[in-house]
Amino acid sequence: MAASREAEEVKVLGLTVSPFVVRVRIALNLKGVQYEFLEEQFGSKSELLIKSNPVYKKMPVLIHQGRPICESMIIVEYVDQVWAGDYASHSILPSLPYDRAVARFWAHYIDDKWFPKLVVILKGGDTEEAHAEAAEELKAGLKLMEEVLEKHSKGKPFFGGDAIGHLDIAFGSYWTWILAAEKISGFKLFQQKQTPLLFAWSQDFCLDVAVKDVLPDVDMLVEHAKKFSAWMIQNAAAENN
Repeated sequence: MAASREAEEVKVLGLTVSPFVVRVRIALNLKGVQYEFLEEQFGSKSELLIKSNPVYKKMPVLIHQGRPICESMIIVEYVDQVWAGDYASHSILPSLPYDRAVARFWAHYIDDKWFPKLVVILKGGDTEEAHAEAAEELKAGLKLMEEVLEKHSKGKPFFGGDAIGHLDIAFGSYWTWILAAEKISGFKLFQQKQTPLLFAWSQDFCLDVAVKDVLPDVDMLVEHAKKFSAWMIQNAAAENN
């Protein structure tokens, strides 16, 4: 994306396939901030990552003028606040306190309750019954998000209204992972007839200029999920020896 402050040093540490890293990149793109993306290697952690996030040693990490900021949605809010005013066409967080609280609540729900069910399908290794149960809970969650979109978008295309906002980023970062989970499991998780508003939203979100170049390809995610599953099995075997 075009730079708004070319002199500023902004770096992002993470994996291309990570939905949490995708969130940060979308936020920076929305604000027109030029940044350097430093790709981590799957299965290992760079010295810079450990130094930048010594507590959790997780990605993403945003490094702004030499100072690290951690946790994806905290970084999104930081980006929104630092590159405000003349450096953005709109605010990522809603302007009203109630709307901000609602967006944060549903973003937390997605990460805390909904995403773990997606992981059950992606990682493999569980029983078919466990996968089927997870698929049903994922579909129920999508139906719930359909209702949230209908209630809070006020008839606009995004959760954030006319433009991509906080909840759009939180939820949309998982979108191609949903498609990858369908491909891996054979379960149809997203059905246009059941969630027509989400379907329209997904089309607008995925084609947005700030999003389309950072959402990982579905086939890439399928291959990564297989690699991750094999890595989990290998680690479990090593721990039992």
